[in-house]
Amino acid sequence: MPVPAGTAPTPPAGPSRLHAILRALGWGALSIGLFAGLWEALWAAGLLNPLLLPPPHLFLDDIAGTLKYFDRGNRVGSRGTGGVLPLLATIGWTTMRVTVGLALGFVGGVLVGALLHYVRLFRNLVLPTVLLLAPISPVAWLPVAIFVFGIGDVPAIFLVFITLFFAIALTTSAQIAAVPENYLNVARIMGARGRQTFLRVVLPAILPGLFMTLRLNLFAAWMVVLIAEAVGVGSGLGQVVSLARSTFNARLTFFTMAIIGVLGFTFDWALRQVQNRMLWWIAPGGQGR
Repeated sequence: MPVPAGTAPTPPAGPSRLHAILRALGWGALSIGLFAGLWEALWAAGLLNPLLLPPPHLFLDDIAGTLKYFDRGNRVGSRGTGGVLPLLATIGWTTMRVTVGLALGFVGGVLVGALLHYVRLFRNLVLPTVLLLAPISPVAWLPVAIFVFGIGDVPAIFLVFITLFFAIALTTSAQIAAVPENYLNVARIMGARGRQTFLRVVLPAILPGLFMTLRLNLFAAWMVVLIAEAVGVGSGLGQVVSLARSTFNARLTFFTMAIIGVLGFTFDWALRQVQNRMLWWIAPGGQGR
């Protein structure tokens, strides 16, 4: 249940929070260690071809040489000066496209979803089109994005936007309709007007569902931005993966995949931290405090 404005959250105990963080880090390290260990064991047993599926110790043994492929100033398939800066620049471009696309998709989806619920004329005119376009794979929008926006950052951002927009719009409309009537009645009794009711009652009630939808579509957003970068942008981690594929460079492929995995994990972790701070009245078990 939404918490009245002005009520301060109870901060978690320091030692218990630190213990929870350490425990989560320990389980994460154990999980990754088991996966890497199994991979190495299969290679040691001769069950994996090191040219096609190099284990971690092989594609991480020449990081300096691998980093040279991240230099955007090189021709396809060639190496440049390399270093950490080109890697950070490549990561930065991809991260920017994902972040901007997710932000636009979330805000736009919430606005359209609210209009679908509250404005009957808008709902009658727009909802059939939304339901028609929502099942289309975001990848299918890539040619359209290139035709309309050309080559550059915008097609990649647009694909991330499309990945999230329809899901958030439909979720917002459904979540608003599911807000308990008791919440709205109490707000009216206390003299809240339409805007106050939405900001203080409806929005806090639907935010948990919206955050869950955002997290579920986060990894899909990373998938489509890589495809867009490989085809319609020409830079970013997706372009490096495409370069590795065209040159049959398995070490570069798995090194870049490892970076993408770490970035996706970091994004999800950061989103959970934002969710915990914005929805502080929601207990870990999902019940209101």
